[in-house]
Amino acid sequence: MTTSIFFDDALRMLVNAFLLSALLLIAFSGLGLAVIETMEKSGIRVDAKRLH
Repeated sequence: MTTSIFFDDALRMLVNAFLLSALLLIAFSGLGLAVIETMEKSGIRVDAKRLH
């Protein structure tokens, strides 16, 4: 028994995965920017030397 999928099904899965990853990237980058903006407004300082 061979398990195979048709090309159009595989292409549809790849397109859906790409679109989902692009939407997640946009959502998480917006969330990260919101967090950074909140930190800047509240006056939280992050020392870059301590991060190493």
